Amino acid sequence: MIDIRFGPQACGELTSAASHEWLVPDGLGGYAMGTVAGLRTRRYHGLLVVGGETPASRRLALASLDPAVVLPAGARIRLGAHEWASGDLDPRGFELVERFDLADGLPRWRWRIGDVVIERELATTHGRPCVAVVHRLVTGGPVRLELAAACTWRDAHGERRADGPAPRQDPVADGAVVEGSFRLSGPGWVPAGQWWLGAYHREEAARGLRPDEDLWYAGHFSGLLDRPGDTVSVLAWAGDLAAEPPPGPAVVAAARARNRAVVAAGRPADPVEATLVAAADTFMIDTGRGPDVVAGYPWFGAWSRDTMISYEGLFLCTGRVDSGRALLRSYAATLSEGMLANTADTGRVEYNTVDGTLWFLHAVNRHVTVTGDTDLAAELLPALRGVVDAHLAGTRFGIAVDPADGLLTQGTPDSPDTALTWMDARVYGVPVTPRTGKPVEVNALWVNGLAGLAELADLARQDATDLRRLHGRAVAAFRERFPAPTGWLHDVVDAPAPAYPLGGAAVHDDDLLRPNQVLAWSLPFAPLGPDEPTLRRIAAGLLTPLGLRSLSPDSPEFVGRHRGGPAERDGAYHQGTVWPWLLGPFVDASRRAKLPVDELFAGVEAHLTEFGLGSVSETADGLPPHRATGCPFQAWSVAELLRVRRIR
Repeated sequence: MIDIRFGPQACGELTSAASHEWLVPDGLGGYAMGTVAGLRTRRYHGLLVVGGETPASRRLALASLDPAVVLPAGARIRLGAHEWASGDLDPRGFELVERFDLADGLPRWRWRIGDVVIERELATTHGRPCVAVVHRLVTGGPVRLELAAACTWRDAHGERRADGPAPRQDPVADGAVVEGSFRLSGPGWVPAGQWWLGAYHREEAARGLRPDEDLWYAGHFSGLLDRPGDTVSVLAWAGDLAAEPPPGPAVVAAARARNRAVVAAGRPADPVEATLVAAADTFMIDTGRGPDVVAGYPWFGAWSRDTMISYEGLFLCTGRVDSGRALLRSYAATLSEGMLANTADTGRVEYNTVDGTLWFLHAVNRHVTVTGDTDLAAELLPALRGVVDAHLAGTRFGIAVDPADGLLTQGTPDSPDTALTWMDARVYGVPVTPRTGKPVEVNALWVNGLAGLAELADLARQDATDLRRLHGRAVAAFRERFPAPTGWLHDVVDAPAPAYPLGGAAVHDDDLLRPNQVLAWSLPFAPLGPDEPTLRRIAAGLLTPLGLRSLSPDSPEFVGRHRGGPAERDGAYHQGTVWPWLLGPFVDASRRAKLPVDELFAGVEAHLTEFGLGSVSETADGLPPHRATGCPFQAWSVAELLRVRRIR
């Protein structure tokens, strides 16, 4: 994998060290996550974050484990880092970090106090909500190490404060059980039980959310580090509290071995590809009902659109064919009225996308094409034909094939608060980009889906005449309707006119320069042939080092910074913000047009060491220097970069 490390200057300068985040998932939706500085800058940061019934229903347990070194002369040096609502930074242990590494996907710090060097590593147990934090004396000694456990038990999306009940804390051998929900275990446990008031999260403040909470100081562990090589370890786990995990060093060694095996199984061609294979693994989870995909850390759960866009990169490019097959069969079981379930993260199963189902058709076709699994094709074809039938008849939210031209339309006047495409942001319940009518990428996916189904029918020795007829009509209509006088494609045709004079048209064709049109050239069964001039126009307006802008800067509605409170961020989300996942379709389209693509990867590959370490962010500002925003670790961003690099 690529070398990710920082020296004393980068670690000791807080703005830099606090902006680099690491992630260690547990394979169940939970994780450990924090910053190079050791400072918790988000409400989501913690050493033990436990997954719940759905991938997004996580709870924060162990927030931090703050080390302090007691030297032989009695001096006590604190190595943790906290920011407080008062504005104080105390302690400032990041100033003593001489090196940080992300080695085999696991974070490792080294603090130096004169001739004393202490190393910390941490790892989770894959398939179990458990974290091990191991401290090793590298040089110097003897010293005593104390580890203060700051805890809570709350929804990862919220805060907990001292004005409510204190966490219940029950003593057990070598530690404590907190709230009957998770256990702490290690040497020399001394219980405490008091609130630390006003822990401050600077990233939440920047996002316009409440930035402070109170943490429960449960107590501290301690142990002697007599000579180099000695260790002091702490374990924290949820689930079966009676089942003690292996010793901390064994947990770290097992995680390192597993991560190396994952990368080897992906057969990477170079260190960047190895890093992306490892990053892909972070999004794979076992829900207890089968495999699924976390759309992004730290706040997203499973979303079908994200999963299906990510499918080829996450599963087929990493050798996870069997898991992918199981996932496709599981998602097929959610089909209802021709629509794939979007998410259950909101507490109920929702069917509210126009494109998620079409991406599912694409994922199934890619799986069968790559693996030759015609048995899966035969098994799923009845359900997939049912999707086509439902779209012909009309399904939820006005999603239907227009009998006048064979194109797919969506949205109705009686559902103005619904945004059904991937550009689905709302501000105060009102869609920012409703895109009602016939969106360009939806119809490119419709054309692609019909051709892909016809191919699957051929493989299963079934008649595909009806599918080919629908496909031919949709292709002809697409080629007639979507080219715009501007020199690119309309983003939506037959869109409701926002206002029109007496006697004017009630619909219009939206010619804003957006990236959605790239799918018209990128998909395996794209409706349009290679088009170098148009792609160059798109690149001139939308291409950045980290992906494509969601709207051209020439548009009056362009928003160049994805910053501020929820309303400001949602208002900018698809109005100029950069999306790295779109680089995948753009590279595909460029290759077909015989345009050079190797240099398109330079910026996003460098980004692997900038924000979410070893991963690719959800979004970035539309204006230079395109500072990363959103989730630091995003599935489709990683998956699409891995996929298009693999086929060079």
